[in-house]
Amino acid sequence: MSARDTSRAPIRIAMLGGGTVGSSVAKLLAKHHHDLAHRVGADLQLVAVGVKDASKPRVGIDPALITTDVNSVATSGADIVVEVMGGIEPARSLILSAMKSGSSVVTANKALLAEDGAALYAAAEEYGVDLYFEASVAGAIPLIRPLRESLAGDRVTKVMGIVNGTTNFMLTKMDEEGVEYSEVFAEAEALGYLESDPSLDVDGFDAAAKAAILAELAFHTRVTIDDVYCEGIRSVTAADIKAARAMGFVIKLLAIAELVHLETGEDAIVVRVHPTMIPTNHPLANVRGSFNAVFVTAEAAGEMMFYGRGAGGDPTASAILGDVVAAARNRVLGGRGPGESTYTGLPVLGIGHSKTRYYVNLDVKDRPGVLAQISQAFADNGVSIQVVRQDGHGDDAGLIVRTHAGTEESLAQTVATLRGMEAVREVVGVMRVEGEN
Repeated sequence: MSARDTSRAPIRIAMLGGGTVGSSVAKLLAKHHHDLAHRVGADLQLVAVGVKDASKPRVGIDPALITTDVNSVATSGADIVVEVMGGIEPARSLILSAMKSGSSVVTANKALLAEDGAALYAAAEEYGVDLYFEASVAGAIPLIRPLRESLAGDRVTKVMGIVNGTTNFMLTKMDEEGVEYSEVFAEAEALGYLESDPSLDVDGFDAAAKAAILAELAFHTRVTIDDVYCEGIRSVTAADIKAARAMGFVIKLLAIAELVHLETGEDAIVVRVHPTMIPTNHPLANVRGSFNAVFVTAEAAGEMMFYGRGAGGDPTASAILGDVVAAARNRVLGGRGPGESTYTGLPVLGIGHSKTRYYVNLDVKDRPGVLAQISQAFADNGVSIQVVRQDGHGDDAGLIVRTHAGTEESLAQTVATLRGMEAVREVVGVMRVEGEN
């Protein structure tokens, strides 16, 4: 469309939520009004903003548009409803009401999509509207659309990424400054990086929700947050960081969704979030501070990495407006965007079925034969040792073992065996290793 059709009625946009992200959406809508109109083929008009507290100042939003009657906003029949409230309820009920009223929905609500995305997809299909959610994972990074559309002709085999900027900031500080977890937690809290419930960040739940969304798109199988193995960064120590660096690794909190091949010849998927050691020459190793990056492997396309700012008002608003433009174009042209794709119906298995490598840090008695006993414990559980590093200190010795790839189940059994050995004073640290050829 070479020029805007001024005879076309405006695309009416209603918004649920008017916080940092909502204010940025309104600001960018106004700032880029002319360009957006040409890209869509019609004016985009913000008609209402539903909030909990109308007394708060909201930069960029016309006060005349603000209302606390969020139900009326949802059921207004606007062409597009943008949901930036967050949480499960009332967001879910309001989105469903909006769809029933004929509105397409753009949302950034990762928690809701990971818990009950199926209900939203079903409602969008029933009422003939769109559901877009680019901003739900990795902020401004174009990631959902490539998985949903650009790679639709390929077969994704693995998605691995840093999708929580707060924990990446914390682990970066620990790596660069050699400080302990408690110190970087206090700094992240002082800077306002942590969620109001810090466990969403540091215990991995935020990353797990995003992993579920990515896994469903990548493998065309319904995945919820309950399917995701989740382990946070609270147990990562300065000693772990130092040991990783000595071996040429850095530690990142990774979200990983992968295709696994079972002994039966069938395929399944495993989705997991946990601290991970990756080689310093891996592209994800150089993602520092609060940035996000996702590494995607596909059969034909090979390896790709998507990198950028994963949070913040303007970056998230950028992704939301990309979805708004797509949904608005569909309104103008009479089409619809892609719906849910779960045709493969692959089983989603626990982490015990994944294959990975382990780093194991042991405090052992410094006496002859201990290394042989340790090696035998690994061998008895079918795990092959790749590298061993030993440091003596008095009557004790520090022993660091890095394994070849093995099943998570066999590696976990090995660690359990080590904990029961008389020669092992303590299993100081255990961490998975990814990214090695």
